[in-house]
Amino acid sequence: MVKIANIALGEFPLLLAPMEDVSDPPFRKVCKANGADLMYTEFISSEGLIRDAAKSVQKLDIFDYERPIGIQIFGSDIESMREAAIVSAQAGPDLIDINYGCPVKNVACKGAGAALLRDIPKMVKMTEEIVKATDLPVTVKTRLGWDEDTKYIVETAERLQDIGIKALSIHGRTRVQMYKGEADWSLIAEVKNNPRMHIPIFGNGDIDSPQKALEYRNKYGVDGIMIGRASIGYPWIFNEIKHYMKTGEVLPGPTLEERVEVCRQHFTHSLEWKGDKLGIFEMRRHYTNYFRGLPHFKPLRMKLVQSEDIQEIYDTLDEIAQTMSYEEVER
Repeated sequence: MVKIANIALGEFPLLLAPMEDVSDPPFRKVCKANGADLMYTEFISSEGLIRDAAKSVQKLDIFDYERPIGIQIFGSDIESMREAAIVSAQAGPDLIDINYGCPVKNVACKGAGAALLRDIPKMVKMTEEIVKATDLPVTVKTRLGWDEDTKYIVETAERLQDIGIKALSIHGRTRVQMYKGEADWSLIAEVKNNPRMHIPIFGNGDIDSPQKALEYRNKYGVDGIMIGRASIGYPWIFNEIKHYMKTGEVLPGPTLEERVEVCRQHFTHSLEWKGDKLGIFEMRRHYTNYFRGLPHFKPLRMKLVQSEDIQEIYDTLDEIAQTMSYEEVER
């Protein structure tokens, strides 16, 4: 049984990665329904939280059906991060997660996210202050290092564990790599197999099929896997991995009707959480992913992304289910 502090996650948990503009409550709801064991909010700016910025505060919304769930925060100032952890804890999550892995320029160039990989002492000090500031378990998500010459993750993991984090998720790339090239899990395995380490170690990067999930579990020995991009438009991946690990059987992919139904649920949750206008707008980024591989989908996609009428969007989804033939393609 894998545990983060006293939070039981099962024998081999599958985690939904925190993804900006993706891992909101509507998306998390469909992922939870399809087998995600632990989820995180989108990353939240510490400065936004302590300034009470509306967009940041809204990201604190969590619901009981999502549990266990962590709130993830990022920032460059230690005191701001400490205060943000206190604010986040008041929202009632099961844990607080710190983002030391985001590689995008508008985060890293401000000294947050993966930028902390260039200043490990500051990363450790920041983490220590957050651990002291809350009674909740604190976890960390990070990368192997800033670049090929700074892959200090084995030592960094020890130092973070020593000051009290309860789990560590590692993306198998450096910041310089961004999302290019193949993720290197060998250093993730080195962290996991370090006899000094006793907290759960979760691997992240390139897991896009049940077969690869099982291969990487067996090869690298991690305690669980965090899945990000492969779940976008395909929340079924969590249950597919679980089924394959349990039985060795590859489940058939979702039918077109199942894709339409989950997309419809996602849209409904989006309207409920964000309101009509924003719910319609922010759902537009998901349609292509739900119906990837669908022949002649472009005209219907245009209807979905251009419509501002809720019933018309539902009707278009019905039209997809009724009139289109879906040819299953490899993800």
